[in-house]
Amino acid sequence: MRILNIIASMSAECGGPAQGIRNIMPHLAQEGCEVEVLCLDSPEVIIPSLAGGLTLHRLGPVNNRWAYTASLETWLFSQGSRFDLIAIHGLWLYPSFAVWRSVSRSLPHRSRLDRGQSSVPAYWIFPHGMLDPWFQKDRGRRLKAVRNWLYWKLIEHRVVRDAEGLLFTCDSELKLARTAFRPYQPKREINVGFGIEEAPPKSSVMAHAWSKACPQLAGRPFWLFLGRIDPKKGVDLLITAYIRLAAANPHREPPDLVIAGPGSGVGYGEAIQQLAALVPDGPYGPRIHFPGLLLGDAKWGAFYTCEAFILPSHQENFGIAVVEALASGKPVLISDQVNIWREIHDDGAAFVENDTEAGTLSLLNRWMTLSESDKAGMGARARSCFERRFEAQVAAQRLRDVLTESLQSTSSERPGPR
Repeated sequence: MRILNIIASMSAECGGPAQGIRNIMPHLAQEGCEVEVLCLDSPEVIIPSLAGGLTLHRLGPVNNRWAYTASLETWLFSQGSRFDLIAIHGLWLYPSFAVWRSVSRSLPHRSRLDRGQSSVPAYWIFPHGMLDPWFQKDRGRRLKAVRNWLYWKLIEHRVVRDAEGLLFTCDSELKLARTAFRPYQPKREINVGFGIEEAPPKSSVMAHAWSKACPQLAGRPFWLFLGRIDPKKGVDLLITAYIRLAAANPHREPPDLVIAGPGSGVGYGEAIQQLAALVPDGPYGPRIHFPGLLLGDAKWGAFYTCEAFILPSHQENFGIAVVEALASGKPVLISDQVNIWREIHDDGAAFVENDTEAGTLSLLNRWMTLSESDKAGMGARARSCFERRFEAQVAAQRLRDVLTESLQSTSSERPGPR
């Protein structure tokens, strides 16, 4: 089976969808699939290496918000016939429209017994949470919500309708996608799950890299937020809750707070840093730290060193960083808007509250009241939860089974020789 993955960007700063490709697709390659990735990044963009011998194609640069480039359709018509299927990662940008239009133009060729060289294979879509109704309801996104509604009516509902199906990373994502837009007429909706690679073993190299990335902590306990510093992530809730926590516990120092990720130097990120400056210094200096984007050993060093991971997000489709924390044996303190919260909560590895300041404060207080033995127990359950539900190889096998069945059923529907 030959699979082409198409995504706007494979940059590490683009978060979950790109990381999902890096996590899952190498396992499909190990199962004998031929997997290639096409992105619109320029040659200068730093992209983490792809394991498993995956081929990467770059068609960038693109200099517009729609991620338009005429070279994409040209590439599809010249190279598309090499593949059995296309997996589109994400919606609302030109790549999904380009694939839809290319497939539509190829339909006369696809109906022949011998498909022509310009034929483009059928496609599946990973929405990666981009059909979540939160994006249409959030007050700060009203203009974008109108734009998305118009775009859906004109273009995107056809892209979804004509796909072989939508592939979801959890059951909550699948159900929420049904409520955001009309008409919504996918041929199939399948929860294939999702997963990440096994966490690398804890090492002194990781501890050193983390210490170098955030030397001001000097070995003190801390809670970790790791992700884009974006309004969707609820970082403002986290800091205001932390301010209240520190004020309410003058004789008991809470752990420091690390907010790691890109975006601290612009817009919302600047406002977050100003808010963090309101937190009184502790005995050793500032209590909130912004080490920036963490990768490799520094990232895993942060996971292994923190007390717990926290994410009070307003909308989180899967939460790769949440699962990375579980893989590191760390409990997670999350909002009930993280779509995989039920699975983690049921395994006893998470505290879950509403995505409000009061809910976030409750997460911190609940952790503060735990005994050390209870914290260790949650950590052990976190690791078990990862092994049971979110290991990449298991998710890849589910995906392979779905795609193989799809190809077999498509082949059986083709007319025989006349």
